[in-house]
Amino acid sequence: MEQTHSFREKMRQLLIILLPVLVTQLAMYAMNFFDTIMSGHASPNDLAGVAIGSSLWMPVYTGLSGIMLAVTPIIAQLAGARKTQQMPFTVLQGVYLGLALALLVIIGGSFALSPILDRMELEPLVRNIAHDFLIAISYGIVPLFVSMVLRCFIDALGYTRITMIITLTSLPINVVLNYMLIFGKFGFPQLGGVGAGYATAVTYWCIALFSIYVIHRVQPFAGYKVFQRFYPISFATWKEQLTIGVPIGFSIFFETSIFAAVTLLMSGFSTVTIAAHQAAMNFASLLYMVPMSIAMALTIAVGFEVGAQRFKDARQYSYLGISMAICMSLVCAVLLFIFNEQVAKLYTTDIEVLDLTKQFLIYAVFFQLSDAVAAPIQGTLRGYKDVNIVFIIAFISYWVLGLPIGYALANYTELGAFGYWVGLITGLLFGAIGLAVRLFRIQKRFQKVREQSCA
Repeated sequence: MEQTHSFREKMRQLLIILLPVLVTQLAMYAMNFFDTIMSGHASPNDLAGVAIGSSLWMPVYTGLSGIMLAVTPIIAQLAGARKTQQMPFTVLQGVYLGLALALLVIIGGSFALSPILDRMELEPLVRNIAHDFLIAISYGIVPLFVSMVLRCFIDALGYTRITMIITLTSLPINVVLNYMLIFGKFGFPQLGGVGAGYATAVTYWCIALFSIYVIHRVQPFAGYKVFQRFYPISFATWKEQLTIGVPIGFSIFFETSIFAAVTLLMSGFSTVTIAAHQAAMNFASLLYMVPMSIAMALTIAVGFEVGAQRFKDARQYSYLGISMAICMSLVCAVLLFIFNEQVAKLYTTDIEVLDLTKQFLIYAVFFQLSDAVAAPIQGTLRGYKDVNIVFIIAFISYWVLGLPIGYALANYTELGAFGYWVGLITGLLFGAIGLAVRLFRIQKRFQKVREQSCA
């Protein structure tokens, strides 16, 4: 990261950060994307089982890994303030915290998984596939959480291209393992959707090992000597990271869990409906990687400028990023509307699932604008380390408004399963409005602080 002085310089620097982040996010999500597509070509039951398993796993993964995202604004602000000597200690404490959270997930999941699945009205085969899929993924939870911290460190320094290379190197491993384990190729057992879980776990290990190697041996990261001294656990530092990270994790959890809740509520519908819903939701989530990547880039850029006390530059980055997200999401929405049938055919050849997926994808078009506003604002606020109000807004928008509206429409109108999607769109819209109001207030507050310090 470097100080910028003009709009053109800011655009260039933001794009330098953003494009590798976008490729990385698309590659990470492509793992779930290929899990869903390849499982769907195994059978509708495998697609439905992976859908249920993913819906239980994603809120846990995104919520707890969101806690790890606290490392990004902390490192970015240290970089802006040129306090580089504090970075190795901060990163290692994040790794320790990530290990602790991973162990909690594994222990908690061992007790909670079967009771949760047993309470759902699933066909026995779908239930077993979902259970075994999640067991398979659990073997990769520890390296996943460690790699999240290391990625935050690399990205916060502005070297997002490095994490892009690491992820792109790992993606083919995931696809090849999916092919071998789902369909039983090259002498491997045919595991169906469960094989996608094992493939993903192995890929998580690869990403973690690649990240450790880069930070330990490649410049400029090796110069920070992150792994050359192992500091004892500092609960005070854990508290600082949790103070920032827990609200981030909760806000992400409230957003992702409502999508999971809708999928679980869909279990009352047919297997065809579950499969079509998951296919459409999978692609909508893939498109969400665009505003989400812009949000992550804004956290880095805004955090750097805030650390350097350049609040005007931080505000300019935020407006630039939000405008960029809106434009890109409009393009994605138009393309999705035009190529509706072609997208649906990526997921299934079953006629019933295909027709229903096409209908769900029309609703996914309307996700784009709300996400384009809400996601980059969240990223900007993280750069300011303003995270507490965000998760309250997320809870109210998604759980107090979005889910009840969706439930009412799905159960008491002729919309049926589509009613849940209308509820989701409503929640996203209210969330975007609330976050926009919060951003304006925070920027005014920081501007007053700057004026008072200059007076």
